[in-house]
Amino acid sequence: MKITEKEVRYVAGLANLQLDDSEIARMQSDLESILEHFDKLNEIDTAGVAPMAQVLFEADETATLRADVPAPPLGNEAAMANAAQKGSGYFKVPKVIER
Repeated sequence: MKITEKEVRYVAGLANLQLDDSEIARMQSDLESILEHFDKLNEIDTAGVAPMAQVLFEADETATLRADVPAPPLGNEAAMANAAQKGSGYFKVPKVIER
């Protein structure tokens, strides 16, 4: 699969990265290598391989997962109790992304 420069620039834009031409060329090469590796992995016959599951799921005494028990929601007042800034029931945070 061939990755175009336009696609690399598009992905860089999604990641909010500003790359120069040499970085674009390097990323294009790196992304092509990654996709080639995935193509090789897709050629492997996995028909007889069982899907993976949590390793300790069946081991009751050593299980690392807690029981999934419903609990009442925290509530807006408790959630906002330690907020540095709040307004209209929401957290106020500084703007971090500018375009």
